[in-house]
Amino acid sequence: MKAMICTSYGSPEVLQFGETSKPTPKANELLIRVQAACVTPSDCAFRKGDPFIIKLMYGLRRPKFQVLGVEFAGTVEAIGPTVQRFKVGDQVFGMSPKSFGSYGEYMCLAEDQPIAKQPSNVSAAEAVAICDGASTSLLFLRDVAKLQADQQILINGASGAVGIYAVQLAKYYGAKVTAVCSAANHELVKQYGADQVIDYTSSDFTQSQQRYDVVFDAIGKSSYGRCKQLLTPNGIYLMTVPTLGIMLNMLWTSFGKGKKAKFAATGLNQTPANIEFLAELMGAGKLNAVIDRRYHLADLAEAHRYVETGRKKGNVVIEV
Repeated sequence: MKAMICTSYGSPEVLQFGETSKPTPKANELLIRVQAACVTPSDCAFRKGDPFIIKLMYGLRRPKFQVLGVEFAGTVEAIGPTVQRFKVGDQVFGMSPKSFGSYGEYMCLAEDQPIAKQPSNVSAAEAVAICDGASTSLLFLRDVAKLQADQQILINGASGAVGIYAVQLAKYYGAKVTAVCSAANHELVKQYGADQVIDYTSSDFTQSQQRYDVVFDAIGKSSYGRCKQLLTPNGIYLMTVPTLGIMLNMLWTSFGKGKKAKFAATGLNQTPANIEFLAELMGAGKLNAVIDRRYHLADLAEAHRYVETGRKKGNVVIEV
């Protein structure tokens, strides 16, 4: 099968278009013909092997899995004899955070992994796009912050892949949303539900006089120390990037009551139920894909370069 193969850590040029063996499903696995994948900042980090913890988990000298790619959407082409949730021909989407594989024509994944049937009114590109940022936002807002109706939330990086779905999910849960992004993206975030918008290029959002129940840094460009004054007495600061600072602040604020700093490894904590919930929202028109650019699989290196500019709006989708 055709795939983008990564045999060493490094710049986007380490991604090479080539041939590799078509996988065979085990007893509990699906063989999925991939139709769409995503490129995310995490994918770029896996390709570079940076931060170093990635090498500890996925190969010290070279990538353990040569076909990268976490999010996918596609068609079930074959199933193992014990599979019960899916059948051949099902349109599915989901995540493969432990073994990757979506940057190829085919991938195998156990049926108990984060997979769901794709809604009939949603394309493969839309499904994979929503799976990317929305799955992260869902765990942070619903499970970590336990966001409630009428609470105030500030989302930093609101036009990115995590942020734009955080805006939509926050509105779904009935919160009042302040979005932080560049002026060029104000209309975009308003279109998807933001009540107020702050242009970070002309003002420092950390100096706002408003107070928030939740501050969600969806791009990891701020800190608990800078944002602490924005929080209500029992407010929560959420960070998507596992910096040393957030880990120390998380430990420090875990004692007693008051303001909290939180990080969660959402990629490794996804479940089929989470993906099925996102599918329900998509099917009902309550969660909509935001796709910035689309690339062919052979142009994956170019897609990685674009994502690393930090300027993408919503998702970058790979059409396989």
